[in-house]
Amino acid sequence: MLPATWKKNDKKARNLIILFSVIVFAAVSILGRYNLAGKVSLPFNVHLFATANAVINATVALLLVIGLIVVKQKNYLLHKKIMLTAMLLSVLFLVSYICHHLFAGEAIYGETDGIKGLSEAERTAAGGMRTLYLLILITHIPLAGLALPFILFAAYRALTGEYEKHKKLVRIIWPMWLYVAITGVVVYIMISPYYH
Repeated sequence: MLPATWKKNDKKARNLIILFSVIVFAAVSILGRYNLAGKVSLPFNVHLFATANAVINATVALLLVIGLIVVKQKNYLLHKKIMLTAMLLSVLFLVSYICHHLFAGEAIYGETDGIKGLSEAERTAAGGMRTLYLLILITHIPLAGLALPFILFAAYRALTGEYEKHKKLVRIIWPMWLYVAITGVVVYIMISPYYH
């Protein structure tokens, strides 16, 4: 095991993790309601943010799997580097996610005519795939929100050298984080044909 990188201070860490998680949740919730599409013109296709999000999610999923493999091989330093990279990419994802929603607005699965709301013909054409998309989305979004503080607590426990507590948290959060990363790519693949 690696020596502790940070000095343990549970109260300060807990407060900072909760504060950061609340700020991120509020930023995503509040900024997601604003739509600058049509008001601000960017010199590139704004859906490039969504593509970047999918690439980031796919990379994070891959890093999570590699991180698991290397920790089982007891390569703790490489594991630490991989997991910190996954966390850094997740922060980059968050910025890109907010930018996409700000500048592109919301895409609706099945909407093809550019008129807000689904017509009966659009709903019929989308069929069961729309239901599947919505099922994936309603699991992806809440788990993404719930995962953040647990990811941060798991990292904190590792950085303070509390590896048993780290392992307990990771057994819960690793599969959740992997699911969120993978379904993020799936959501992108499914919704991207409906970007206008």
